[in-house]
Amino acid sequence: MSFLSTGPTDATATLLLAHGAGAPMDSAWMNMMAEKLAGEGIRTVRFEFGYMAARRDGQRKPPPRGEVLRPEYLAAVDALRPTGKLLIGGKSLGGRVASMVANGLFQQGKIAGLVCLGYPFHPPGQPDKLRTSHLDTLSAPTLICQGTRDPFGTREDVAGYRLSPSIKLHWLEDGDHEFKPRKPHSLENHLGDVAEKIAKWVAGL
Repeated sequence: MSFLSTGPTDATATLLLAHGAGAPMDSAWMNMMAEKLAGEGIRTVRFEFGYMAARRDGQRKPPPRGEVLRPEYLAAVDALRPTGKLLIGGKSLGGRVASMVANGLFQQGKIAGLVCLGYPFHPPGQPDKLRTSHLDTLSAPTLICQGTRDPFGTREDVAGYRLSPSIKLHWLEDGDHEFKPRKPHSLENHLGDVAEKIAKWVAGL
């Protein structure tokens, strides 16, 4: 398994970060997010699920169901062996898969918490197909950063869900699924805000 590391090697916290369904670990968005986190003293280590790695060899594999990817995430945690505090998380699909394995890892003392960047609460336009059944029993400390107009779960949508008290929500005003707002706000400012929020949250764990 290949890792892509960004940020100080002596960081007190490392965030293992998985990509979303359609973009690789070194997409422009992932690169920018990793740099913003590095600026806050957090080291990010990125990896790719097998279907995405296969695309680099020209194989057009679709993303499997999130449940299928759980063993791959657990393998990444075992292979990483970081020093200091370990957080797991990801963008969209990557964060959802991380949320599926977080409780077990937290109870084993392997991770300090979970970070989801744009959680896919439901498919766009299908608010009845919720992906939240495990979120009301989540015991691992969790931070979900979400755009207020994310089609995978707006602020209004999420207000009606049953979520564990271990989950903290950080809203990005007017942000979409990539946290990108309309003018006069900017994506760079929102990503910086997310990185700052994550750093403060991690420091309090």
